Amino acid sequence: MNFEEGYELIITIVSKGWSEKVIKVGRDAGAHGATVLHARGSGLHDIVSKLGIAIEPEKEIVLNVVSSDKSEEIVAAISTALDIEKHGTGISLVIPIRGVAGLFKPES
Repeated sequence: MNFEEGYELIITIVSKGWSEKVIKVGRDAGAHGATVLHARGSGLHDIVSKLGIAIEPEKEIVLNVVSSDKSEEIVAAISTALDIEKHGTGISLVIPIRGVAGLFKPES
């Protein structure tokens, strides 16, 4: 089996309910698919009790495997659409992938 190179993993962590927007924006920017994982934030109970603010600990993690030449454009689109630079909105990061097997490639 040969692994293909030239791909990166975009990980976007947002509050519950925001993954569909991440997926749509990513698709519009050139991502061809996504996987959503459900998660919980940690350490939030201390923050809620000290500040008296209800913080939703439920998170959604959106994973996109994309071509390396498109990752910057896709992250920029997600960041802009979700105003991700605003504190508490989410986080998006990119990790290089050494190789990929089984990746769906739509016809051009």
